Amino acid sequence: PPMMGMMGAKGMGMTGPMAGMGMMRPPMMPMGPMGTMGARPTGPGGAPQQAQGGGAGAPLTASALAAAPPGVQKQMLGERLYPQIAKHQPQLAGKITGMMLEMDNAELLSLLDSEAQLKAKVDEAMRVLSGNK
Repeated sequence: PPMMGMMGAKGMGMTGPMAGMGMMRPPMMPMGPMGTMGARPTGPGGAPQQAQGGGAGAPLTASALAAAPPGVQKQMLGERLYPQIAKHQPQLAGKITGMMLEMDNAELLSLLDSEAQLKAKVDEAMRVLSGNK
């Protein structure tokens, strides 16, 4: 009982609303939407795994690309290109991917199909970047 008195006085003395929030928060956490949204298996854990699994595993086809809106097409290509470019230039992969996304989508698809062509483009991008320094 003495501790309860101290805690009450401390909470009320410092800030009244904070003490009220402290009292209300524990019962609300498990019942409220925060409890369900914070649960990892249904929230952040499930959705990105599906997107990455379906995205990275299956090869990107021209028909799959054509079905997507133009803005999404570049994103899909970028998501495939980045890890491939990172094998050759991990520190500049983001910059080089951005440079390559300026190219035509059909050409980008052919780069994804040919490691040799991709390597040549990465080397070309490196020459451009080193010329700009």
